[in-house]
Amino acid sequence: MDVMLVVDMQVGVRKGAPKYDLLGVVGRINALGVFIRKRGGRVVFIQHAGRKGDDFEPGTPGWRFLPELRRAPDDLVVAKTLNDPFHDTPLCEILNELGVNRLLVTGWATDFCVDSTVRRAVTLGRPVVPVADGHTVSDRPHLPARAVIEHHNWIWSGLIAPHGVEVLPTHAILTG
Repeated sequence: MDVMLVVDMQVGVRKGAPKYDLLGVVGRINALGVFIRKRGGRVVFIQHAGRKGDDFEPGTPGWRFLPELRRAPDDLVVAKTLNDPFHDTPLCEILNELGVNRLLVTGWATDFCVDSTVRRAVTLGRPVVPVADGHTVSDRPHLPARAVIEHHNWIWSGLIAPHGVEVLPTHAILTG
């Protein structure tokens, strides 16, 4: 079964500098969600629960998922408090129960929470597919967002992993 993790795609991402191709990323996540659900897979939304006063504080507008995301009633939600959504959450147990064949990773921010998710999933022995055009970030002081995304896609494709890491663009996943 394919499972897609959608990391931190919450209203709070709209604060601060613009995120690279945010609406395009959301559209690709939506298309992948439809594809995965039709084939019996699952979508798990990772929701960052920030500290009091930050843009992702639970219960605030920034904490809610982006309204453009298409969510299904049986999609799962896992709350996290750190970059790593496996730390002190039920995510491992959920994935074990689902019997994941392939773990697709999408979301925000490429260089923090998405990267932490990919690396931790690899160390846990999961077959990981970072979606090359399914994650976003804003420009960093030393690199434009597009370069950050390209760099991480390159790094992930070279990770030493028991099941390998296959970085694929959305169209390659949708066309098999």
